[in-house]
Amino acid sequence: MRMAMALAQAAADAGEVPVGCVIVDETTGEVVSEGSNGPVAAHDPTAHAEIVALRRAAQATANYRLTGLTLYVTLEPCAMCAGAISHARIGRVVWAADDAKGGAVVHGPRLFEQPTCHWRPQVEGGLLAEESATALRDFFRARRAGTARLAER
Repeated sequence: MRMAMALAQAAADAGEVPVGCVIVDETTGEVVSEGSNGPVAAHDPTAHAEIVALRRAAQATANYRLTGLTLYVTLEPCAMCAGAISHARIGRVVWAADDAKGGAVVHGPRLFEQPTCHWRPQVEGGLLAEESATALRDFFRARRAGTARLAER
């Protein structure tokens, strides 16, 4: 999760929402792929950290099924990312901060609990939760302050 936190900080430094993701083969301990949020720079609404990391992991393994891998992400996955995680057959998902507004694992639609969900990974939230939540709050606080300054001009 520390690697994911560093990727989240890199995203924030680039003006993106600070979310980072690392996919690990728990059997070997090898990092298979990583990703950070990039929708703004990529002009791509699907360029969430999880999607970027899933695409890279599929390329690295030459397989669209990513069974036996663990996905670490700094924010509870949204519905789009949870759907992609299910389709990829990720074995385990670990996130830092819960997302009461946009999350889809323990909040919102609880995608993995739906009867139409094809694959249900093991899930665990809360690893470095406060650190991640603080980074997100700080990012949005700074963004709002910047917007307020522009409005004053």
